[in-house]
Amino acid sequence: MKSPIKTSRDQTSRISRRAVVLGGIQGLVIGTLAWRMRDLQVTQSSQYRLLSDENRIRDRLILPERGLIFDRNGLPLAENLPNYRITMIREQAGDVRTVLAQLARIIDLPVERREEIIKTMRRFGPSKNVPVVEQISWQDFARVSANAPALPGIITEVGLNRNYPMEEDYSHLIGYVGPVSEADLKRFDDPDQIILSPGFQIGKTGLERRKGSILRGVAGIKRVEVNAVGRVMRELGRNEALKGADMQLTLDHDLQHYAQYRLKGESAAAVVMDVNSGDVRAMASTPGFDPNRFIYGITAKYWNSLIENDYRPLADKTISGAYPPGSTVKMITALAALEEGLVDPKEEIMCRGYVEVGNRRFHCWKRGGHGRMNLTNGLKQSCDVYYYEISQRIGIEKMALMARRFGFGAKPPLPLPSISGGLAPNKQWKFDRYNEEWRIGDTLNAAIGQGFVLASPMQLAVMTSRIASGRAVQPRIVQRINGVAEPITRAPSMQLAANNLDIVRLGMYRVANETRGTAYKTRINEPSLAMAGKTGTAQVKGISAAEREAGLDAVETPWKYRDHALYVGFAPYDNPRYAISVVIEHGGSGSGAAAPVARDIMLRALYGTQPPLSAYPRSQWPAMREQQASEPPPNQNTVPATGGSDRA
Repeated sequence: MKSPIKTSRDQTSRISRRAVVLGGIQGLVIGTLAWRMRDLQVTQSSQYRLLSDENRIRDRLILPERGLIFDRNGLPLAENLPNYRITMIREQAGDVRTVLAQLARIIDLPVERREEIIKTMRRFGPSKNVPVVEQISWQDFARVSANAPALPGIITEVGLNRNYPMEEDYSHLIGYVGPVSEADLKRFDDPDQIILSPGFQIGKTGLERRKGSILRGVAGIKRVEVNAVGRVMRELGRNEALKGADMQLTLDHDLQHYAQYRLKGESAAAVVMDVNSGDVRAMASTPGFDPNRFIYGITAKYWNSLIENDYRPLADKTISGAYPPGSTVKMITALAALEEGLVDPKEEIMCRGYVEVGNRRFHCWKRGGHGRMNLTNGLKQSCDVYYYEISQRIGIEKMALMARRFGFGAKPPLPLPSISGGLAPNKQWKFDRYNEEWRIGDTLNAAIGQGFVLASPMQLAVMTSRIASGRAVQPRIVQRINGVAEPITRAPSMQLAANNLDIVRLGMYRVANETRGTAYKTRINEPSLAMAGKTGTAQVKGISAAEREAGLDAVETPWKYRDHALYVGFAPYDNPRYAISVVIEHGGSGSGAAAPVARDIMLRALYGTQPPLSAYPRSQWPAMREQQASEPPPNQNTVPATGGSDRA
């Protein structure tokens, strides 16, 4: 039997061992926790601090302000206006549908629009800032801002919205901006983040597209701290965006607006160009459209009204229209003959109203014929037979070479889309295109601007500028970028005999300033500003012998089958400053439809304002007085930019 003392000692020993074990275990746990706390707080502190920061700090793009566009006198043509907008970040919103439904209780947000927003969010990452509503009123903006704490992921912000204050006047030239589409993305090999930003707008047409890279600017970055629901708590820093470059054009808004006005109601185009510098002062194409309606998407009704219109309001006819130039090309035919020494300017050719080549008759526009015609009289009265005859001496190859020297068959070097190069055909071209041989009848047609020959109104203005100046002038429409003038180089000589150019210019002078000249009725009556010109009437449908015999009434002919009306000219004759071309689709007669418009626009360019009645023939004063009284003023509802005017 163990003694009570020994039993007590054994129990005490066991308790002590257990205490040591338990204490050791506790010490190990406490040590492990202490080591882990030190590891988290010291060794891995930077890693967890970074993770924490990434959860509460966001980098957001700062969209740059788009560069402005001005006319030559500093009048804004494309500007930026404040835009109150609401955007949304999907990862911060949680239940997107619920948040949008809550937002719809504050502002008008139809179900259809909500579904579009959700579809857009799926296209972009969950952290992207997607537009919900653009251009809302200040009252709606304030209501949403006040309720923002209850709308997770919703952001109210003030951006900039593109605006075109001159509306239709520059709809083709400047174009418009719009949201980036899938088709747009294919234009970029490696699009930057700004282009991939939801709701970002890029140039779709015109200068907005072709000069988009310098107008767009460079995005900035701002770093912000957000709370658990994504609400911005504070801004931690930023790198500012770089504004796009401002651009000043060579165009004069007063002249551009007047040209649009004079062409109103027609499917037409007009170009006014400085014959020395190549500065384009006006390039009007009618009808136009309101580019402001395209910025955030247009209605199907408005779109259909544009694409179903026979007058093609979406087309810039000044550069994309390719028309048979008609008799306006006769100066090229004349110069080809003169330069080759194949015609004496005084030589007379008999016009009986037609010539026969093989078993076919080629008719003059004057059925009874003009009688005996020399070169300048042939231009003055636009005798087709004279040019039929001399073209057979020249041949199509030399005619085509001369046409190309004057800008035909090549795209003018302008920063615009959809530019037509026109066509200066020759034998090889026809064989390549149609696998057919060139015929003598093709040459006769080309000599009077029919058949395969095509030119745009811009090319016709270039041709006329080169005739007037004797230099290979090229058109330009950008005058300054960010205040720095674009370089101008003196155009090289056309390398044509001065005497030959003088003969052609004289013929053009007689067209507009002598009786029997085809543009005499629409002459400029001020001798010091006299214009030299050339009318043109281009067939769009062949005339059968029966139709010719019966005589065609233009009014009874369907519009799309009527002849195009053309006119080219330069003024003043003694010291040329401007060249002009006018094309009125299916206008009928060059002398009756295009010449009056060209004369009026040219006078506006020369005077810089409404010309006095004395500049017109006295018989036209009542009509011109009425026209001037009804002329709408230029749209100048914005304040011009600071800086001087360089109006000539």
